[in-house]
Amino acid sequence: MLVGREQERHVIGKLVASARVGESGTLVLSGEAGIGKSALLEDAAVAVTEAGMRVLRAAGIDAEREVPFGGLLQLLRPVLGHLDAIPAPQAEALGSALALVPGSGGERFAVGAAVLSLLSRVADDGPVAVIVDDAHLLDPPSAQALCFAARRLTADPVVVLLAVRDETPSVVSSAGLPTLALGGLADADAAELAGSLGRRLPDESRARLLSSTGGNPLALLELTDEGFDALPPGAPVPVPASLARTFARRADALSEGARTALLVAAAAGGDLAAITDACALLGVSVGDLDEAAREQLLTVDAHRVTFRHDLVRSGIYAEAAPGARRAVHAALAQAVPADDVDRRAWHLGEATASPDASVAAVLDEAATRACGRGAWAVAAAGFDRAAGLSPDPAHRAQRLVSAAESAWRAGLPDTALDQLARASELPRSPALRTRAAALDGTVAARTGSVERARDVFVTAGTQADVDPDTAVAMLAEGVLACMFAGDVATAEAAAARIAELEPRTARARWVGSMATAVADILAGHGGPDLLRAAMAEVDQYLDDPQLAPWLVILPLYLRESTVGRDVIPTVVAHSRRRSDIGGLPILLFYVARDQATTDRWDDAVAGYTEGIQLAREAGQATDLTACLAGLSWLEARRGDADACLAHAEEALAIAGEHHLGFHQTWAVTALAERELNLGRTDAALERFRELDVLLADLGLVDVDISPAAEMVEVLVRQGKTDEAGALAASLTARAEVKGQPWSLARAARAAGLTCPDTDVDVCFSVALAYHQHTPDAFEAARTELAYGSRLRRMKRRVDSRPHLRSALATFERLGAVPWADQAASELRATGETAQRRSATGLDHLTPQELQVASMLAGGRTTREAAAALFLSPKTIEYHLRNVYLKLGIRSRAELAGAIPG
Repeated sequence: MLVGREQERHVIGKLVASARVGESGTLVLSGEAGIGKSALLEDAAVAVTEAGMRVLRAAGIDAEREVPFGGLLQLLRPVLGHLDAIPAPQAEALGSALALVPGSGGERFAVGAAVLSLLSRVADDGPVAVIVDDAHLLDPPSAQALCFAARRLTADPVVVLLAVRDETPSVVSSAGLPTLALGGLADADAAELAGSLGRRLPDESRARLLSSTGGNPLALLELTDEGFDALPPGAPVPVPASLARTFARRADALSEGARTALLVAAAAGGDLAAITDACALLGVSVGDLDEAAREQLLTVDAHRVTFRHDLVRSGIYAEAAPGARRAVHAALAQAVPADDVDRRAWHLGEATASPDASVAAVLDEAATRACGRGAWAVAAAGFDRAAGLSPDPAHRAQRLVSAAESAWRAGLPDTALDQLARASELPRSPALRTRAAALDGTVAARTGSVERARDVFVTAGTQADVDPDTAVAMLAEGVLACMFAGDVATAEAAAARIAELEPRTARARWVGSMATAVADILAGHGGPDLLRAAMAEVDQYLDDPQLAPWLVILPLYLRESTVGRDVIPTVVAHSRRRSDIGGLPILLFYVARDQATTDRWDDAVAGYTEGIQLAREAGQATDLTACLAGLSWLEARRGDADACLAHAEEALAIAGEHHLGFHQTWAVTALAERELNLGRTDAALERFRELDVLLADLGLVDVDISPAAEMVEVLVRQGKTDEAGALAASLTARAEVKGQPWSLARAARAAGLTCPDTDVDVCFSVALAYHQHTPDAFEAARTELAYGSRLRRMKRRVDSRPHLRSALATFERLGAVPWADQAASELRATGETAQRRSATGLDHLTPQELQVASMLAGGRTTREAAAALFLSPKTIEYHLRNVYLKLGIRSRAELAGAIPG
């Protein structure tokens, strides 16, 4: 019987009702031990079963937290028959995780994507309720996968109910899921529960009981059982934190055999067969558990032992002497089934108090198997325990590095860095030292410590005992870190070292060329020729995840309309297929940047938005800053002043904390363009000058990131023609040195704004000719606007109109509202009425709706789009219905015609 909790039951009831009609819901019940979370889940389970919903249940068990995906197998076992109905890569990832098929260890998010697809598929047959008690005790890989799926359930008939202890940090409690904190029962309900055992307490004792327990149901029941009314006045009342000791004291009254059997059950995780055999090895009988059952500490059925509450199990285990616990684990290591090697390994580890090479080897093997299943958090803990039991320091170092690699892939960067630090104090071979450096630099680069990443990579790449191919790879990563930090000098030095090496493989030579080209471009010393040469070899590397950043940088740095435009979407498609969410944010940044410099601004907003979401989820500060800065820049040009300010300020805060100079320049650029589009030219010029100083301080002299072209325009508006002319001349000289169409076009535009009237047509014609060789529609329209405006001021109104019309059309197509307004104003000043574009349904699509529409319009099926975007098919259909409504269409064929290709 559930006493009270009407409000909580109402909240859960609404979620269940919504799920039954196709609206997903997730709720985490959080509270202290004994507060009634399990009772609420049981009440919900009865309700959803009576409503005809399919129920998938699991419970976290402390003794099984090191069993890879044990919780997920418990939850999904009844529906694994549907595994072949989800996308093949996801089915393979989940099958490998659950040890149903061999695997080589995939990305940690791939299993979560598979869980999402599987739940969605099961829900096709009817509403589903997922109920997990003690979710804080789930093995971390299971908890990560379940939370990943729960965050993305939107339009499926699925409700997810999880219970966690609020005093216990866990994957679930930190996942950002909707949470309902449970407090104690109201006084009337608490009194009813306390009196439910048929005993009456004196009024004074009853008042003390209700106030001291805070309405905790378990405390009310157990303390009443213990004879609370006999406690002397003023005696401290045991509350939930000490309930475990209450249960342990109850166990003290049992016979010695029963206490031993009880400790075996507490350490075993509930498997009756293993408990029976372990008890026999310890000279006691599993029948001795009957004493504990009579004391209502546990129940025993045909297959499992179930404790009344986890506090019973944890209290008994915690109160046992360390030697007794080790003896029990040793017996269980022999008692578990022969094929349950992972559980045997864990028990051996817990049974061993001092270094033991054979036990360390068993734990190492178990951790390696966990890697093969993608259970990276379990693998990290296993390798770490194996290291602690390794007598040989060299083996200890190797296992710590393996632990760190697994921890990083599990999304635990702090744990990885701690393990690397411990490994650094031990003797390491050159190969292991380089391996550790590669991981150390990667963790630092992705989590925002780019200066430390730079130092780690460059130092590792200049070691005398490192082979040339590895040295090139390390130094190339160092160049990337330098780019993010805005450190040109170190990038040039790393490139110079690469030039001295003689790599053996074509792959290493290609990476070296790419790194050298980027360093040269940052320093303003050329580089495009190397990029063009590298472009000729990209096909053989398109599916190489380690080279993905270089592959997408290549066309972005070239900025040419005819070279490598198909490389970026191909690389991103490969990453989506692998469910490589950890690698996706920076790729999405590059994709969005490419789209923002062409004519696909809406797609760019969607890409930046997804990148921000995934970077937050993966804890990647560097990539988060990149996407925030890129989005703010685009928002400035679109006239989204408030959003631009918010995103730019967040980017600057993170960039300042982590010394991300490159992205800091982008955010400052966004704020400068925001001021310009608000008509505040003085403030805009001040921001551009701030940016110029920042670039100089960083040594970033690449003309492509200089604000000189924008500054010339502002100075002309302010009538400062001499300063504008000098700046335009300097810009032209720098652009000619680089020799790329994009920078030459901008320089020619600046010259056109400052030249004598007689040279206007020549300068702007040159600019427009260069624009023909770049994909940047905004820059071309900006030149058309500048040309038309200059012609109008020269009283050549008829000649100005075609350029102003062209600029207006492009700005409106892009969604550059302030610029379109400016072009329309200039056109009206020529005596022509501007024909403004009316808002269309596309303007009202959210970034995610646009992403869904673009994928489906491009020919992907609903399930393919769902897999690519890590959503469920029903969520894709939900967004598609909104798209149809907003666009006024009814079919995929109409969609293909409505969405720009």
